[in-house]
Amino acid sequence: MRARCWFARILTALAFALVWVGLTAPDQLALITPSAFVRIPLELVLLALLVLVLPDRAARVAAVLLGLVLGVLTVVKALDLGFFAALNRPFDPVIDWRYLGSAVGLVDDSLGRAAAVGATVLATLVALALLVLMPWALLRLVRVVTCRRRWTTPAVVSAATAWVLLAALGVQVGDAPLASTDTSHYVYGEVARIPSALRDQRAFALAAQADPLRRTPASELLTGLRGKDVLLVFVESYGRVAVQDSTIAPGVDRVLDDGTRRLDAAGFGSRSAFLTSPTFGAISWLAHSTLQSGLWVDSQQRYDVLVTSPRSTLSQAFGRAGWRTVSDVPANTHGWPQGAFYHYDQLYDSRNVGYRGPRFGYPTMPDQYTLDAFHRLELARTDRRPVMAEIDLITSHAPWSRTPHLIDQAAVGDGSVFDGMPERAPSKTVIWRSPARVRAAYGQSIEYSLAALVSFLEHYGDDRTVLVFLGDHQPSPMVSGSGADHDVPVTVVARDPAVLRSIGSWGWQPGLHPSPDAPVWRMDAFRDRFLAAFGPSGATLNP
Repeated sequence: MRARCWFARILTALAFALVWVGLTAPDQLALITPSAFVRIPLELVLLALLVLVLPDRAARVAAVLLGLVLGVLTVVKALDLGFFAALNRPFDPVIDWRYLGSAVGLVDDSLGRAAAVGATVLATLVALALLVLMPWALLRLVRVVTCRRRWTTPAVVSAATAWVLLAALGVQVGDAPLASTDTSHYVYGEVARIPSALRDQRAFALAAQADPLRRTPASELLTGLRGKDVLLVFVESYGRVAVQDSTIAPGVDRVLDDGTRRLDAAGFGSRSAFLTSPTFGAISWLAHSTLQSGLWVDSQQRYDVLVTSPRSTLSQAFGRAGWRTVSDVPANTHGWPQGAFYHYDQLYDSRNVGYRGPRFGYPTMPDQYTLDAFHRLELARTDRRPVMAEIDLITSHAPWSRTPHLIDQAAVGDGSVFDGMPERAPSKTVIWRSPARVRAAYGQSIEYSLAALVSFLEHYGDDRTVLVFLGDHQPSPMVSGSGADHDVPVTVVARDPAVLRSIGSWGWQPGLHPSPDAPVWRMDAFRDRFLAAFGPSGATLNP
């Protein structure tokens, strides 16, 4: 009998702890400290008072319903923890569920199918457990209160009185008030976000429809670039942290400064600045579509609206003006339905560029091969039209393991020369033992990608080449820091001085390496400013 009594007390204590954690747990890893849980949640006090005035049966029904709500909120908080850690923002319950499939795909590509399945199963079981255990915990606590009203009533009244006094006096523990209302504010914020998200969707859809570029004659588009091969290259996770105020920057700076000298010697000029990306840490396609469309695409919801709209993109503008347009996305291992929005003449991915080498974790091939194959498949062709291409370099994609080293450009071939190289590089298990190793590995991957770009220009660049390379977003907060901005470096490289003269009014800085005070534009401003710089004045704004 005594053992049963102790077991019941342990279950009650566990139920109380579960509810307490659900009500007080922060939604960011950096905020999870012992003091975060040493607070009195208003919601628990109000629930206890409600139980005292309700009939027993009504109190139990309320406990189950509120337990389900608290279970859902705890799941959303857990998702917040992951989103803050990866994307430096909270989970949006209206639009972010569709990212979960992409997250599973990333784990699959990086760590294998078994890890992806295991992570999915574990996350599902944890979510289901919370949805079951929270109602059970609240129901157990309600039964304790209703069955022992003689003892619990004074305790509940005392707790309510203490909460009011602590709130009135502004008593704090750490940086937070001891009398907590966090859950109430959290619920209000989540609910208030829904109508604003729906209004945003309608407003964005109207903006995507109203695009004056569609009515600009093809003869007025990109006249200042006629005859040029224009390459728009995204370097994965190449953010401001790579070039400024970090332990990563010195190594990347050396590559950029050396690249500037080498390209200068080869006759190339360059101008650099920063663009503010709509995304952080991941979801690169939001940055790609923002740059191309001239609209601020900061959510999957907006992206889905955009790719079903008639909005014009840079690639469409080049295509209308006579260029052959190409997309090269080596991360894609299957069809890309959204690619139809960009109206490319040719889509390259991991399946059709002739790669016969090994995978490097998430990256299907080294950046040096991506660039070399693009030259072979497009630029080396005779009797061709000028090419406009968007090329994605993915060696610097998280988890920043298995980074290759640069080889002689002439030896790239079909990629089999890279056999054995992934096995000699540090694995994710080795790198992710400490944040310092992660940051170092990130820096090395960026150095490699930038060095591959410089080598590509030295070997294959000519008077027709115009290269625009930039980052898609900053790396995750583990590398960038929780307070990092969304800025990414952007650089224009060309051998023809007329190209750089056309963007002289931009005020961008000479060289591949933008300084901290370089100009900063929002990424959605690039499309129209680029078209205006290389076309008749006002051509992109014709009514």
